[in-house]
Amino acid sequence: MTLTPRLGFLVGFLFGATLLAVAAWFQFVEDLQPCPLCISQRAFVLVTTLVLLAGAIHNPASRGRKFYAAGAGAIALGGAAVSARHVWLQNLPEEEVPACGPGLAYVFEHFPLTETLRLLVSGTGECSEVLWTFLGLSIPAWTLAAFLLLTGWSVWNGWCNED
Repeated sequence: MTLTPRLGFLVGFLFGATLLAVAAWFQFVEDLQPCPLCISQRAFVLVTTLVLLAGAIHNPASRGRKFYAAGAGAIALGGAAVSARHVWLQNLPEEEVPACGPGLAYVFEHFPLTETLRLLVSGTGECSEVLWTFLGLSIPAWTLAAFLLLTGWSVWNGWCNED
């Protein structure tokens, strides 16, 4: 079986969908409540995944394939930036960790949209807490690796994976 660009987009979509399923499992089965940066990373995964799905469904020619690949790659890089900030917060010395903010439900109800978005991408003290590790890496570190893989996969699929 040949890996066509359409199949490449589908593989990227399935990878992103798996990331979202794992995040849901952590939240609803393992009862690990997401912090603001976790929610932002999920949003970036979701949008990247939807762009990849659109590329798989549309199955465009070369120019369109590059458009979808660039879009998915750029969004994944944005997610990587949020993940990198999260990893950075988790590795700060305890005395440098920012104060915890109000809960997200309160923020969404009482804060202006600009302040809510700032909290979602900059994080709060609760984002510095490491709740789970595997092979010495936290969830945000694994998510950073996943975003970098999605970026690389998208670029490869858009420019190197010819029909």
